[in-house]
Amino acid sequence: MNRLQANLCLLCVTLCWSTEVIIFACIPDNVVPFATTFICNAIASVILAACFCNRIKKEVRRSGKKVFLRCLLLGALNCGYSVLFLYGLKYFDVSTGAFTISITVVVLPVVLITMKKTVGIKTWISVGLVLIGMFVALGNSMVNAPPMGLLIMLCGCIVRAVFIVKLNDYAKEHDPVTLSVFISVVVSVLSFGIWLVLQPATFGAIPWSGTIIASLFIYAYFIVAFAQTLNFFAQRRAAATQATIIYSLEIVFSLIWGAVLPEGLVERAVPSPFQIIGAAMIVVGSIVEIVDYKGTRKVTNDG
Repeated sequence: MNRLQANLCLLCVTLCWSTEVIIFACIPDNVVPFATTFICNAIASVILAACFCNRIKKEVRRSGKKVFLRCLLLGALNCGYSVLFLYGLKYFDVSTGAFTISITVVVLPVVLITMKKTVGIKTWISVGLVLIGMFVALGNSMVNAPPMGLLIMLCGCIVRAVFIVKLNDYAKEHDPVTLSVFISVVVSVLSFGIWLVLQPATFGAIPWSGTIIASLFIYAYFIVAFAQTLNFFAQRRAAATQATIIYSLEIVFSLIWGAVLPEGLVERAVPSPFQIIGAAMIVVGSIVEIVDYKGTRKVTNDG
């Protein structure tokens, strides 16, 4: 997989992730986030393990306990930011919540510098454009946003940035499918433990219906098993900054879904002119980062 193919894969992943708001809208608020995280990751790990059993065994023999320890770290980070986002998004509408997730783009360069990795000037320009686009799009929504919601989302974005950086390192050394399976297992175990403490009735507390079951299985397959694994393959070639900038395009897709899909699927939200301008600036920021104008761009933040 070359750099262009990796970027296209990341774009496909972002498109899949942008449908999260649609799927979550079908799951009642009284279903705790830990339950959703556990069920979806458990289903995804079973699907992948069943399909790629021999491949996983080969990677385990090659890497030994190193791959387990790294997946334990990545799984803990994944579980952390996923749950923070699930709680934080409850404070915002669809469009505002999608924009707040892109705070990851802003904190990622700081995380890279903290980890003693180089951040190029193009990355800073790209981040600046994305940040300006966010403020243009949100306007008073950001100023008047609930402080607790913003704090939760900021914490989630910091954890997510660390996850992306470490994943970018580990994906180059280990089989992506194996990483995806073990990370999903770790996330499901951690989520179930917390779910059991918060809601001892666990499965009995979920108001089961055909819609909920379908939503959980769709999320498990397309978001966790498919998109997550494809993301890990792409991370073998893409830089952490490139991946994060492309992820920010999730906002654009979310705005489109909110504008064109019926209210039965998602909260209808026709984008304002400022949101359209802000989304356009985010697209421009993504182009600045991922396009190799010289054709010989060297990745500087892979470690």
